[in-house]
Amino acid sequence: MTTDSRGDYQELVDEISELLGVPATLENRDFELIAFGAYDSEGELDPSALDPVRTRSILTRRSTAAVRTWFEGFGITRATAPVRIPPTPEAGVYRGRICLPVRHRGVVLGYVWLLDSEPGAPGPTDPQLDAAMRVAARIGALLADEAQHGADLSRELRAVLTAERGWQADMAVAALRTALGPRGDGPYAVVCVAPWPSADPDDAPSARTVPHATALCTVPWGPTAQWLAALIRLRATDTLTPATSAATRLLERARGVEGGGADTGTQRTLGTHGTPGAHGIPGTSGTHGTTGTQGTPVTHRTSGTHGTPGTQGTSGAHGIRGTQGTTGTPGTPVTQGTTGASGTPGTPGTPGTPRTPGTRGAPATAATAAAPLALAAGIASPRVALAELAAAWQEASAAARAALAEPGFGPVAEWSRIGPYRLLTSLPPETAQDPAVRPLLSPAHRELARTAEIYLDCAGQAARTAAELGIHRQTLYYRLSRVEQLTGLDLDDGEHRLLLHMALKAARL
Repeated sequence: MTTDSRGDYQELVDEISELLGVPATLENRDFELIAFGAYDSEGELDPSALDPVRTRSILTRRSTAAVRTWFEGFGITRATAPVRIPPTPEAGVYRGRICLPVRHRGVVLGYVWLLDSEPGAPGPTDPQLDAAMRVAARIGALLADEAQHGADLSRELRAVLTAERGWQADMAVAALRTALGPRGDGPYAVVCVAPWPSADPDDAPSARTVPHATALCTVPWGPTAQWLAALIRLRATDTLTPATSAATRLLERARGVEGGGADTGTQRTLGTHGTPGAHGIPGTSGTHGTTGTQGTPVTHRTSGTHGTPGTQGTSGAHGIRGTQGTTGTPGTPVTQGTTGASGTPGTPGTPGTPRTPGTRGAPATAATAAAPLALAAGIASPRVALAELAAAWQEASAAARAALAEPGFGPVAEWSRIGPYRLLTSLPPETAQDPAVRPLLSPAHRELARTAEIYLDCAGQAARTAAELGIHRQTLYYRLSRVEQLTGLDLDDGEHRLLLHMALKAARL
C-alpha cells in the first residue's frame, strides 16, 4: 500500500471520528488494523476507552482469532447498517462498540469500530450514523481498489517467478515493472513460506499486513501443494532484517498463532478444551468454563542393559571390526502423554521427546534429532534488478526446503547459510537417490541410515559417533559393516563417503 493510500484511510477515519465525536479505528475483514483516530481528551483518560481488546489491536495491529470469532458472532459480516455490541467485561470489552461494516458492491471489506456512549449518556444520532456510513462506503471503494491492485501485483509476480527463460520471462518482468511503477527499483529480497496452508491459489495476504512487503503471491508446488512468495523491499543490500521480520510475520499467520514464537518442532501433550461460557471469548468465557487438567508428560525411554563387549578391533579409518558383543535387553518404549480432562484448555504437559508429526516418540538417545518443522521460511540473497527475481525465488524456496529437512536451519533460513544444501537442493528429484544408497533408505533400515549419517557428520570419528548415538563402539562397528554390505560402498574411501553423505542428506528434501 502506498503512503498516499495510508493518508487517505487516516483522513477518512478522522472524518468519522469528528462526525460522531468518538475515536474510531479501521480494520480490514481479517481484523488487521489499518488506521485509528486519536483519543481527544484534555481530562483524565477513561480506562474503559482502552480495554484489553482495543489496546491489543492498536499495539499489535491485529486482533486474535478468538476476538474475531466473538465479534463476528454478532452478525457483522452480514450487516449493512451499524451494529451495536454490548460491553462484556469478562471478554475484555469494557465499553460497548458500534461497528460500521465497510462494504463495496455487497462485499464486506472491513469494519470501522467506535466506542459506544456510556449508559445514560447521549450517543450518536441516526443522521450522524447515516453520515458515517457514507464515509464508510468511500473507505470500501478505496479498499476495493487496493485489493484489485494487490491482485494484479500477485498475478504479475507469479508470472515472473514461474515463467520459462526467454521472451516469456522478459515480458513478465516488464509487466511487473509497469505494475510496480515508482516502487520498481530495488533492492529486494524474496521470501518463501513452505507450505502455505491454504488450498485457494488466490489466498495471499495483503501486502499492507506484512511489514516491508511490496507484493505477495502463491506458487504451485508439486501436484497439490502451494508455497507463498513475498517480494520484500530492503533498506540496503547488506541487511536482510526487513525480510526476516516479514518471514516471521508470515509464519505466525500460517500457523494461526497470535504473536507466537519460533516453531521448534517440539510437541507436548495438552489438556482438553474447556466448555465455552456465555458470550465469552473462547477460553475467557462470560460464565467461566471449568479448568482442564494438565496433560501428563511423555515419558523417556529407559535404557536397555548392555551386551557383553566384543573383542577390540584394530585401529584404522574406522577400524577393523572386532567380534560382536551379545545383545542387551531392549529398553521400554516411549509412552504417549495422556489428555487432560474436560474443561477450559488445560496447561501444557511437560515436553516429551521430539516427535515427527503423527508418529510416536523417538528413542531417547543423545543423538535424537529435532522433529521436522511443519512450516518454514527461506530468504534469498538480496537483488537489485527485477529480472533476477526468478533466481531469487529458487534460492528462497531452496532455503525453505533445507529448513524443513534440517530444523537447525529454521524456522527462518537464509540461502547464504544453508551450506551444502545450496548444492543438494539444486539436484533434480530423480537423481537425488543414488542406486547404491537406495537399499539403505528403505524403512526397514532407518536406524542404519541414521547411524551412517551421524557417523559421517562426526567426520568418521567412532568414539564421538558412539557417544552421540548412545551405543557401544562395537555396536557401531557392526552397524557400519551392515551399511557397507547393503550399499557396496567402502567407508574407508573418501569418494564413497561423500556419495553416501550427500545421498542421506538429499533423501530428506
